[in-house]
Amino acid sequence: MIQKSVCIYCGSRAGDDPAFTAQAQAMGRGLADHNWRLVYGAGDVGLMGTVAREAQAAGGNTFGVIPQHLVKWEVGKTDLTQYIVTETMHERKKVMFMNCDAVVVMPGGAGSLDELFEVLTWRQLGLHEKPVILLNTNGYWDPLVQLLEHVVARGFADATLLGYYAVVPDADAALAILREKLG
Repeated sequence: MIQKSVCIYCGSRAGDDPAFTAQAQAMGRGLADHNWRLVYGAGDVGLMGTVAREAQAAGGNTFGVIPQHLVKWEVGKTDLTQYIVTETMHERKKVMFMNCDAVVVMPGGAGSLDELFEVLTWRQLGLHEKPVILLNTNGYWDPLVQLLEHVVARGFADATLLGYYAVVPDADAALAILREKLG
């Protein structure tokens, strides 16, 4: 039986709310508890490092991908089950996405937004049907959800865009959707 993998996009910083870290811990543990491999950006800082450390502590399989130019900045986590260094960010995103069965986007910055919009665009173009989940800790993604609704309302995207992702309040809800979609 092939192990299912979940790609986590999230911040290389912890943010300003302790709930972000708590939810990252819960996601890491939850992935390991369900025997799903963590696929992520291979950093050992911010929410990225928290998710990975928790998954490892719970006995989970970890697959990290980091571009060479970020190894020092994001403190490449070399003790992962698999640690891959790429030449570019584009290569990193491709390898991460191709090695997962679902995506969870936790609070993060421009990089997390870039990753989210890329997978939403690919879905819109019919290139995949992988589940995409926005983990909306304490309403972090509310402005983004409103923006996506605005884009549809103003005629720049079909309403189907809004069905390409699920918005959940916490790791437990994200894990429930993943159980339904991944088995």
